[in-house]
This record gives sequence, structure tokens and C-alpha cells, in this order.
Amino acid sequence: MDRSVTDKPAVTQAMIDAYDEYTHLTLDRRGFMEKLTRLAGSGAAAAAIAPMLAASKAEAAITPENDERLVIETLRWPGEGGEMQGYLAAPAKPAGPLPGVLVIHENRGLNPHIQDVTRRLALEGFMALAPDFLSPQGGTPENEDQAREMFSKLDMAGTVKNGERSRAFLAARKGGNGKVGAVGFCWGGGLVNRLAVASPELKAGVAYYGAQPPADQVAAIKAPLMLHYAGLDERINAGIDAYRNALQANGKRFEIFVYDGVNHAFNNDTSAARYNKAAADLAWSRTVAFLKNNLA
Repeated sequence: MDRSVTDKPAVTQAMIDAYDEYTHLTLDRRGFMEKLTRLAGSGAAAAAIAPMLAASKAEAAITPENDERLVIETLRWPGEGGEMQGYLAAPAKPAGPLPGVLVIHENRGLNPHIQDVTRRLALEGFMALAPDFLSPQGGTPENEDQAREMFSKLDMAGTVKNGERSRAFLAARKGGNGKVGAVGFCWGGGLVNRLAVASPELKAGVAYYGAQPPADQVAAIKAPLMLHYAGLDERINAGIDAYRNALQANGKRFEIFVYDGVNHAFNNDTSAARYNKAAADLAWSRTVAFLKNNLA
């Protein structure tokens, strides 16, 4: 009998919800592990399950960094009150001017997974730039718990301005066609929604399970939006109806997709317990088509 298969601990929805509370709400690391231990039945089981819930940097790369089809650069540009830094990927042999896409990270910062997503978009024919929105604090650290703490200290108004500075920087970059959209995940999805409010020059926005902007700000949105939500993500989904109603009332162009039976972060293939390949592949195909249609 293969014990590595039969003894693999089961991950329940309650465990996934506890991890979401830890990464996005009020539960600290110690409280999370105590709760996970109760749910798993033992400390040993909790220790085995925790890495399955978290994202693994070792699993980050689907598109290798040395892919000869791509040009990769680390860039710096003026931000709000300081310098921004980021990761750019573009086709090595473009057929013409490239549409631009900002790739906005989760609340772990600019990590290997987001860099990989940036390379994937470049292979689809975009000039893709992933800004590090922790740049004002020195950039994304290796420790993810430290990164999450840094997000709590970010000034959101300044962060949105850094999003707009990043958009303008990419729009003006040589080799681009001047049109820039944005795709963001989790915290980054929320920032895409806020950037759509703040930037009349944003040409398209795709938010994966992102917090919605206040309804009274929706009238300012100019960009068409594609909004992806996870069916089991009660925390974020609580704001869908108000956002949909505000978008409809203001005559905005938008599409909303809710993927039944999947969790927040279903697109993140480095998180074994929450990743859902079928939903991720469908959302990605829709995202790429939407960006191509609106940025060409």
C-alpha cells in the first residue's frame, strides 16, 4: 500500500476559511496554527496541512525565467513620493507595437508566482509590467508574513497614485502601443477596481476576487471591466451585488463571472489546497481574450 497517498491529510473548507482569516483578516500566525490544530486533530496534522494551504515558491514557475521567447527586465520609475520598481516581460520578437498590461500582485508582494504570471502574459503578446507596490517600504521581503504586515502600513491613496504612475510609465514605453490595461489578484484585484475609478486612461481592468470600490465612486470608471469571483469566497462575494448594481446604474461595460465550488485564490497554482485548474484555465482564457480585444 502506498502510504504517501493514503496518509495524505484531508483539507477541509473550515481549514481554508481559517487560512483566509489569517491572511486577510484578524487571525495571527499563532492563532491560525492553534485553530488549524483543533480542526486537524493534532499538531502533526496541522504542520502537514499548513504548507498545502500556503503558496509554495518552489512551485512558482510555469514559464521559465530564461525562456528565449521573452525579454525580461527589472525597471525603476518615478512614483508617488519615491521610486517604484518592478518586473517587465515582453516578447523578444514582437510583430509590432505591443499592448501593455499591469500585473498587480496579491498581499504577498511581487513574488515568483506573480513574476511567472507576468511572463505568461508576455507569451500572449503583451508588454507586461508587475510593479512592486511595497517599493515605498523598500520592496517585497522574502518573508511573506512580513510582507503582509507591510501592506497594513500602505497609504491606499498613495498606492492608487503609484498604480497610475505605473500605468503612465508603461503607456509611454518604447515598443508599446500606448494602451494599458491591468489585471490583479486578491489585494491586486481590489487595486484594479480602485485604479479603474482613479484613472480615466486605463483601457481595461481585470480583477480576480478583488474587493469592490465604494458604490458612489463607480460613476468615474471609464475602462471596461472583467470581474472573476470564487463561488466559496463569502468575504469578497458579499460586495458583488452592490458593485453590479452600481455598474449597471451608471451604464458601465462589465462582465462578472462566478466560478462555483472554488475558493479565493483559485488562480494561484502554487497553493495546492485552493488552486482549481479548470476555473483558472477558463478565467485565464477569458482574461487574455478580453485584454486583447480592448488593448489592440
